[in-house]
Amino acid sequence: MRKKSLSTALLALLTASYFYPLVQLIYAIGAVTGLIGGIRVYQKFSSGDPDTSKTAASWFGACIFLILVGTVLESFFF
Repeated sequence: MRKKSLSTALLALLTASYFYPLVQLIYAIGAVTGLIGGIRVYQKFSSGDPDTSKTAASWFGACIFLILVGTVLESFFF
């Protein structure tokens, strides 16, 4: 029985050690996605494309989704 509690504690420690860098990676991907989206929306706006607002909304939604995923994962596990 003691061995099982040790392995559970080790698993919790490993999860904690990998979790925060993973959340930071998700936030970094969200930031890069936001920058790429901003550049693409600017290009469409500059060229006079009529569906600029649709493109902006989809990129903005993708960035919000990535930020929410990191926050929700953090609230579930810690």
